[in-house]
Amino acid sequence: MLRILNRVLLGAVGLTLLVVGGSVLVAGLGGPVPSWWFHDAQGDVLLAESARDRCREDTWWWPAVFGALGVLFGLMVWSVIAQIRRNRLTEVLVDSGDGQGALLRARALAGVLAGAAEELDGVDQADVLLVGRRNAPEARVHLVLSAGAEPKETLRGLTDEALAQARDSAGLERLPAQVELGVVRRRAQRVS
Repeated sequence: MLRILNRVLLGAVGLTLLVVGGSVLVAGLGGPVPSWWFHDAQGDVLLAESARDRCREDTWWWPAVFGALGVLFGLMVWSVIAQIRRNRLTEVLVDSGDGQGALLRARALAGVLAGAAEELDGVDQADVLLVGRRNAPEARVHLVLSAGAEPKETLRGLTDEALAQARDSAGLERLPAQVELGVVRRRAQRVS
């Protein structure tokens, strides 16, 4: 859902900037623009001299404008870096024995690993994320334990059964994992 919202928001901002920038360019080159448009003449400026003079009287105005633009620029740079840097692995290279190899979807392997982890005693929910390189994946596992679970036994079962099975089935030499354990939160019950 967040990914769709991100794409829609980026598309809307990009389209708005394209329309405004294109119309200012058309007006600057002497092309036709609607009569209600804010920038309608070739020699017209975006901010009139009277508006600039009025804003000079308020000493806070220009620092606030440049501060807001700086924050906006920082958010845009952060968004671009977040788009470029993907930490989620999309595929895992499996040794097929013929020297070519095969590609396995990382979500499929993570789903099987999560299912195997949920079958362990005391595990209510398991979430698995594969990160790293496709020939050397790493698992980030988040387990939600039930109230009577023993964390040591659950961790041993995860290591000896679920992770070992995933490592062997994908033909990996090793599958390091970072495991985070949590507990089911229950509401307090009233005692009368």
